[in-house]
Amino acid sequence: MQLSGVLFFPVTPFDGEGRVDTGALAEHLAAGLAHGPGGVFAACGTGELTSLSAEEQAAVVRTAVKETAGRVPVFAGAGGPLGTALVHARQAAEAGADGILLLPPYLAQGPRRGLHDYVAAVAAVGLPVVLYQRGPLVLEPEQVIALGRIPGVIGLKDGLGDIDRMQRIVLAARAALGEDFVFFNGLPTAELTQPAYRALGVELYSSAVFCFAPEIALAFNRALDTGAGTAGPEPVRRLLTEFYAPLVELRNKVPGYAVSLVKAGVRLRGLDAGEVRPPLVEPAADDLAELSRLIDAGLALVRSAA
Repeated sequence: MQLSGVLFFPVTPFDGEGRVDTGALAEHLAAGLAHGPGGVFAACGTGELTSLSAEEQAAVVRTAVKETAGRVPVFAGAGGPLGTALVHARQAAEAGADGILLLPPYLAQGPRRGLHDYVAAVAAVGLPVVLYQRGPLVLEPEQVIALGRIPGVIGLKDGLGDIDRMQRIVLAARAALGEDFVFFNGLPTAELTQPAYRALGVELYSSAVFCFAPEIALAFNRALDTGAGTAGPEPVRRLLTEFYAPLVELRNKVPGYAVSLVKAGVRLRGLDAGEVRPPLVEPAADDLAELSRLIDAGLALVRSAA
């Protein structure tokens, strides 16, 4: 169950009546798997977990496990109220998933002991758990160590982007928990910050771009490996400057665009994945046109570097 390379966070397609479209999801997964991701994370943030019913989460995870067929690890999103998180985890285990990405609890924020008990209850279901640090969940190094000592907790995905905090967490956790504790960069459009995360010793990252332009995502990953983790050498610099940085600027225009632009990108590349669910909104026409232009520019960069 080794995660490696570019991590694939598929969208959750909805049909014209707003229902989960497992056929379109299977097609989306097959297209992504053909490009060789190092892991599939189904029904997570990009997959709109917070808008899915428990039954829909289970259907998405079952589809991911079936389509992946053991080629790479499948992690399922879980989170929300403890009862819901436990249902998510149990359904993922029944579906044959390899692990859980545990999103922070919503709204109710207890003390450290409460978070510890929440994580321990989900981990007790029996699947390996990666914690997702984002939003209200901001951890200190000693908390990561304490949570990492819960049986079944295997790693941390960072969605905050606090480099000082992450350096302290990585150093402390690896000293206390060992080198097998997994870290990865989970910021939206993680490629923009991945050179900095590599300098911290964090090699893995999630790639929203992989959902709609795996050619660009893989070209960047190869270039980053060749460039020894720096943003200086070409073509890393050109991809960051001409594709990823403008994409982040577009993403930052509207809350929730980190998901809705990705789903729009999937549609632009030929798969009808439907629209996002409220409270997310669809991209405005001008923003959709800019996304299309950026995809074309990124693909042109990949072709020119080939």
